[in-house]
Amino acid sequence: MTTCPSCQHINAEGINFCDECGTNLTLKPQAASIESSIQRSGNTQPAPSAKLVITRGGTMGKEFHVEPIEDTFIGRWDPDGGAFPEIDLTQDDPEAKISRKHARITIKNGGYLLEDIGSLNGTYINRGPRLVPGSPHSLQTGDEVVMGRTFFRFVQSEQSE
Repeated sequence: MTTCPSCQHINAEGINFCDECGTNLTLKPQAASIESSIQRSGNTQPAPSAKLVITRGGTMGKEFHVEPIEDTFIGRWDPDGGAFPEIDLTQDDPEAKISRKHARITIKNGGYLLEDIGSLNGTYINRGPRLVPGSPHSLQTGDEVVMGRTFFRFVQSEQSE
């Protein structure tokens, strides 16, 4: 059995993503991951830890930790279609309004960018206009992110959890 470092859910041995929160279970400890991510991406400073918290739709209050890697993909798990997102919203999107490959969060220069990657129902920040696919937008603590019919609050802190 493998315990998820994000939500402490007990998962079957040999799976790559937590059944409960979608965290990638194959990553090294967080400090090592942050360091290797910075080296790969050329970033000069580590990004603070971050998470998306469901505020409407899905399981309210459920948290999805943004992995300390360069790109964190958001969507619904689909092995047949090759969709293996780090943040898997399958259980929190019963109407399938979130695309299998919906969006991605990128860490760049110590900050976070959200980008729609061609989703059907769109991605929105702070109820603004629909994000243009392929055009990243900066995320700040407290931003509201809407994907399909699920609303999230983006939260980051300087301290690792």
